[in-house]
Amino acid sequence: MTALPDPRDRRGRRHELTPVLLTAACAVLAGARSHLAIGQWARHAPQHTLPRLGIRAHGPLGVRTPPSTSTLRRVLILVCPGSLADLLGTAPGGADTVAVDGETARGSRTETLAAAHLLAAVSGAGNTVTQLRVPAKTNEVTCFARLLAPFDLAGVTVTADALHTQREHARYLVEDKNAHYLLLVKGNQPRLHAALRSLPWCQVRARRYDRERGHGRRETRSTRVLTVTDLHLDFPHVVQAAKILRHRTDVRTGKVTRQTVYAVTDLTAQQASPRKVAQLARSQWTIENRLHFVRDTAFAEDASKIRTGHGPENMATLRNLAVDTLRRAGHRSIAAARGLVRAPQSPPRPTQPALNSNNP
Repeated sequence: MTALPDPRDRRGRRHELTPVLLTAACAVLAGARSHLAIGQWARHAPQHTLPRLGIRAHGPLGVRTPPSTSTLRRVLILVCPGSLADLLGTAPGGADTVAVDGETARGSRTETLAAAHLLAAVSGAGNTVTQLRVPAKTNEVTCFARLLAPFDLAGVTVTADALHTQREHARYLVEDKNAHYLLLVKGNQPRLHAALRSLPWCQVRARRYDRERGHGRRETRSTRVLTVTDLHLDFPHVVQAAKILRHRTDVRTGKVTRQTVYAVTDLTAQQASPRKVAQLARSQWTIENRLHFVRDTAFAEDASKIRTGHGPENMATLRNLAVDTLRRAGHRSIAAARGLVRAPQSPPRPTQPALNSNNP
């Protein structure tokens, strides 16, 4: 693992970095939510499992000793979080879309430090590309380019919520990364939002309807798309604009909510039909359901009290790896799949025959 430097001092180092991280990753996959739980999983792992983690044998009997809880904890709070996230993530090359969104790990808040806010990039297939922690005195906007910089995004459409609908982001994606964008527009860009609202949407015939039912609600989405190259919208490389009207009905209460969302993209009408634009917008909304919501419900991330050093972001990276691993194995429900994963059990010890009065 040459791409990830070992943060520990060479003196007294018993385990290499790779086996330590593999042990932690398997423990999180098996349900560990804290450093102590990771250490307990490692301590109870049988001898026949340890070689597969790269843990070497010691002594004349060839006994393999897993990393201790203190070793696992020290590595997870010290190892470079950006390098670990890039190493364990899935390269976006060949992906159709990459969605960018942030989430706060509420349990990592301390008396002196704000909770860790993590900005992540997820491919259209639901695999985590990378993530990084947003510095406490700034916000997601300043970290957008740094998050995507290491990756080849040529031909990939990057989607993001309204916070990232920035002119610099659009220029960076198109001019520096040879990528495309679809960015949502809300009140944080008042002039652009007002210009989009004033477009002749009633005259647009290029539209798409989608209906879904799930999570206790029915949802209908109407997507209208309009070419705006001649309308002088003040946004770099914009070619099309979209108006997405969402109707949601709560199945239990019957309450109906309505939301209108606007979006801009550099994709032409030949590259993105109303159906394609609707899919791109949907892929941005699903990052919350496929990553952040899963980490909180299946791994209790908001309840985690890991706060020291790089612990919050590195544990989130291991949770991302667990989610991706279970999805690749064909599991649709991560919570249900984790119920099938158990810590390895040592083989039963042979029992001794019971002694009785007839035995010598």
